[in-house]
Amino acid sequence: MENLVIAGSGPAGLTAAIYAARASLSPLLFEGLAPGGQLIVSHEVENYPGFPEPLSGMELMDRFRKQAERFGTRFRSSMVDHVARADQCLKVQADDETVETRALIIATGAEARRLPIPSEKKYYGKGISGCATCDGFFYRDKKVIVVGGGNTAMQDAVFLTKFASKVIIVHRREYLRADPIEVDKARNNSKIEWRIPWVVDEILGAEFVTGARLKNTESGERLEVECGGIFVAIGHDPKTQAFTDVVETDEKGFITVQPGSTKTSTPGVFACGDVCDREYKQAVVAAGQGCMAAMEAERYLGIRE
Repeated sequence: MENLVIAGSGPAGLTAAIYAARASLSPLLFEGLAPGGQLIVSHEVENYPGFPEPLSGMELMDRFRKQAERFGTRFRSSMVDHVARADQCLKVQADDETVETRALIIATGAEARRLPIPSEKKYYGKGISGCATCDGFFYRDKKVIVVGGGNTAMQDAVFLTKFASKVIIVHRREYLRADPIEVDKARNNSKIEWRIPWVVDEILGAEFVTGARLKNTESGERLEVECGGIFVAIGHDPKTQAFTDVVETDEKGFITVQPGSTKTSTPGVFACGDVCDREYKQAVVAAGQGCMAAMEAERYLGIRE
């Protein structure tokens, strides 16, 4: 019987592991298929506090992991497949292993939706980003494309005008899902151009992105656009499939937590990071929530004793 199992190895999960291990809970952490989470594809991270010089996302997460390991966190390379309630505990299924635990922290994150073209995978992290707040600074004085028609796309486009010389919004249809006030902000910004109804048909580049081939969804016309970066803002899918039997989720699949807390609908189950964060999706926010989850798990286990 484990005291605490942590699912996920991004900033939230590893911070939870650091705090839980230091509290002598001896956590067992399942890393999943991509140890380190989404951050490992970031070429440079400049905005994580405490690191005045930029470092890669992979290096930052490696430091998180080493710190968690130093305090006694145990790791499994497998992914949690399913969690079920049992008498006085939870049963965690991961590959061919079943683990019983008194408490569970879910930190499996959310995956940014990707463009359905082969070249997108090649350039992800090399000019293609799913986070304008994280990477916008790197595109100072460059022309960039924002793909999407929702609030995030409009907000990202306006934000990127602080750095980019020009921002082109590419959306597949005339209808925009964004709130009218967000659309107005974008339309009133002189640095923003629109390509509607167009899609990104191909991404061009060498080592990094240098442009994109666009296709008009109505006429079939094709157009090559020079750009230094492409920001994909078409939504995130939280990784919650394994936990639907033990936690409640909202209409978009994000785990519901109590306000100001990481407590879920099930006692002893906590959620932190992008798996429950619809708004910020920042490593430093996820780390803070990971700290909260570990402290709340420690209190829960203390009460049970």
